[in-house]
This record gives sequence, C-alpha cells and structure tokens, in this order.
Amino acid sequence: MESTRNTTVLFAAFVETEKLYAVAGDTPGQEAIKRCLEMLRGAAATCGGRMAKMTQDRAMVLINSPDAAADASVAMHTAMDTFPAVGAVKLALGIGFHHGAVIQKDEEVFGDTVNLAARIVEQAAKDQVITTQETAHLLSPIYRPWIRKLGKVGIKGRSGEVEISELVWRADDSATLVAKKRQDRPAHQKLKLKYKGLEVVRRREKDAVIIGRDPSSGLVVDDDQVSRHHCSIERRHDKFVITDTSSNGTYVTIQGEPEVMLNREDLTLSKRGWICFGQPKVAAKETVEFITY
Repeated sequence: MESTRNTTVLFAAFVETEKLYAVAGDTPGQEAIKRCLEMLRGAAATCGGRMAKMTQDRAMVLINSPDAAADASVAMHTAMDTFPAVGAVKLALGIGFHHGAVIQKDEEVFGDTVNLAARIVEQAAKDQVITTQETAHLLSPIYRPWIRKLGKVGIKGRSGEVEISELVWRADDSATLVAKKRQDRPAHQKLKLKYKGLEVVRRREKDAVIIGRDPSSGLVVDDDQVSRHHCSIERRHDKFVITDTSSNGTYVTIQGEPEVMLNREDLTLSKRGWICFGQPKVAAKETVEFITY
C-alpha cells in the first residue's frame, strides 16, 4: 500500500573512494566502507534519522525535519573525523538534503524529493553540507547564521535551475557546537491538540505532528480548505513551532494576541490558541485548539 508524507531526505556520499580502493585494495576498502556505514547509521539515529538505503558509496537517511537533517549532517561529519585512515586514505563525506513529499510503499520511499536530494549531494564536496534554498528557508533561526547561498545550478532531469545553499557547519568552534546545543534542550514542555473530541499530545524532541486532509496525517481535518498536508508542528528548543506547508495558508490565534496568517512560514505556539485552515477564525468551518504546558 502506498502513502504520501512530508519528510527530509538526506544523502551522504563518500568522497575519493577510488583512491581508497587503489591504495587499500578492493576487499579492505569494502570492509572499511561497511564499517563507516554502520557508524553513520548510529550517528543519524542519535538525531532521529533512519538509514533507509545503503550502497557502496552512499547512504540515504530519512528524518522528519530540516533541522533534524542539519543535526544529523553535523553528527555524521563529526563521526567521520574519528574514523581512522585506511592505508594512507582518510575517508570523508559530502552531504545533501531536501525536504518535501515522498511516496512510501512498505519500507521503500521514492518521488521527486528523493530524486532531488540524490542530485543535491552530487554538488557537495568533501566535508560540505548542501541543501536547496527552499529547504534552507525551513531551518530554524539557530541555523540561519550558518547558511551561505551558492546560487543556481543545473540539475539533471529538471527543466529549470535549482537554488542551493551550504550549511557552513565548521566555520569555527561555535558553529560545530550548534547541533550539540540543540541536543541539550529541556524536555518538560508538552503540546495538546483538540479537534472534534480527539486529543493529540506531543512531548518528545522528534515527535512532530502533521495536520491535513490526507488520511496519513497525524491529525486528519477533512475540509475543502485544508491541504493534504496543511501544516506541521514540531519541537524546537523548548518551544513548539507550527510550519505552514499549504496552498491556502494557516491562520493562528494565540489567546490575547491578534490572529496571524502563515504562508509557508513558521510561528512559535504559546499558551492556548486556535489553528484554522485557509481562512480566518471568524469564517473557519474547522478549528483545532492547541494548549502548551
């Protein structure tokens, strides 16, 4: 059975594997790559990522958000630093990721997001992290100072050029510490969503929820103003952040504050309030109540 969901697809590709095999030989080289891949699987898992596919020179990781992908990228690069040289060759990675809709069938995922992420990693040199500018816009403020625009590039299989950016994770010591700081967040705050007698509670770091019309959504709201995957809510730091991913916009009212309309934008939820889809609360047919505590 096929289903569609939004996720971040990350590819990590080994750099200079030809040199590895030439110096160390085929069998030792393959064994070194295998050990590296298992180490990278563990590094990705610490950030909530699942290694979905491995080949001799790259790995695909599925992870729920661009922020988590940035965390995983730093963790994987840092892990590679600790891996000993094989012969005279020090293995390294190039990493690329993109966020969007994927089609899932059993354990396999495919679609344009996967294809684009696979092409983006081809733009990454040794120790680099590359993403699309579209995905870079979804990163939280903690990462934005480390984003450097690289301009447009032609991507095989696409008619137009794609804007890409680099996450300069190693600009200095504080840049390398960004992901570590993100892992030290308080874990006490909870989010409760209420809709037509249903309650959804989120509390964990990587425990996001998608609201939309699609049956695969964490909270299904069936209305013609609601997109299939209308918006998502995830924890960032000790806050819950809502991100609009719809065609009609998401309207958010925090109790005691003016209503805000999100158009592919983020907003931190606080206290108590209401989420509406495609139109303001005064005209909305469907409303989801949220409570943070």
